[in-house]
Amino acid sequence: MDGAQSAGLQLQQLPPTSSAASGGEASFSYKENLIGALLAIFGHLVVSIALNLQKYCHIRLAGTKDPRAYFKTKTWWLGLFLLLLGELGVFASYAFAPLSLIVPLGAVSVIASAIIGIIFIKEKWKPRDFLRRYVLSFVGCGLAIVGTYLLVTFAPNSHEKMTGENITRHLVSWPFLLYTLVEIILFCLLLYFYKEKNANSIVVILLLVALLGSMTVVTVKAVAGMLVLSIQGNLQLDYPIFYVMFVCMVATAIYQAAFLSQASQIYDSSLIASVGYILSTTVAITAGAVFYLDFVGEDALHICMFALGCLIAFLGVFLITRNRKRAIPFEPYISMDAMPGMQNMHDKGMTVQPDLKASFSYGALENNDSISEIYTPATLPVMQEEHGSRSTPGVPYRVLEHTKKE
Repeated sequence: MDGAQSAGLQLQQLPPTSSAASGGEASFSYKENLIGALLAIFGHLVVSIALNLQKYCHIRLAGTKDPRAYFKTKTWWLGLFLLLLGELGVFASYAFAPLSLIVPLGAVSVIASAIIGIIFIKEKWKPRDFLRRYVLSFVGCGLAIVGTYLLVTFAPNSHEKMTGENITRHLVSWPFLLYTLVEIILFCLLLYFYKEKNANSIVVILLLVALLGSMTVVTVKAVAGMLVLSIQGNLQLDYPIFYVMFVCMVATAIYQAAFLSQASQIYDSSLIASVGYILSTTVAITAGAVFYLDFVGEDALHICMFALGCLIAFLGVFLITRNRKRAIPFEPYISMDAMPGMQNMHDKGMTVQPDLKASFSYGALENNDSISEIYTPATLPVMQEEHGSRSTPGVPYRVLEHTKKE
């Protein structure tokens, strides 16, 4: 009887112990999520400040003769140091929080850039003009902040030690192999249309970037997690999978930057920022859900609220980048009065080169019929050169003189 009673008491005491352990694990997972989210937010903020500092330095020294004068300024080097510090913070955040939480926090960089751009504006605006110009930016920042809050609150809590055995097991699992096969086929099709069919659509180029970026963030999380475990004493650098992931991380990052550079030559940077953020975040979250099983065990409410946070953040980033002032595309022309020794041929205020807002017409003149004949067409000197032997006379150049009537 005493044995039965003691066994019953032990059975009654087991559930509270297990629930306390699960509660401790849950609190620990939330703590890791918070550490990772704070590191990512800090990193994106510092990166935005660093890029704006370097941009300010380049703009201030734009008129100098030395193209590398910014190397001598403390502002540029401070920006470089902050850039490395911010990227290190973002890299370390992948070791603590799930990939599906860290990737969407890139919206913080867009929010910070919008706020810094408004603070450092040089022009003075009336309150009415200021609100009319930046109302979309304020609304976008508010939506992005709300979306970020929902992402952090309802993020998945899947935490797994990034050991070599676990990463190898995920790498050879059939869901990830199937996902990799689909991604390779899609990447090859997009690359074929982009290279062979000249499909220069921004969606095509940024989908290529997003597909490469999904592999980049998967490998970054693996490398960062194994490095953190090695620092904590559980050495992981002797596993070959670490170096495989490191090589894949570097290679995909390089090709990703190459496609981004090609996109920046065709499309506006604000459009690239909004479309690229939406596509890259969507594909990266999908890759994290397949490789690291981020959403396994999560209830439907958390998944729906997380998806809602992503959509709100997407909308906020779109509104922020949509309101940015787009640069006027450069249209080449010949500036006649900028040439040394050339007389001014439009004394009455009529310009020689076409207006930038008009259609492209290289070398075309505006209608100058009202201008009197105040100049004589220039006559080029005829220079004859002997080609071959002296017995064979060279073909002289013909100079055609045009009158005003012609």
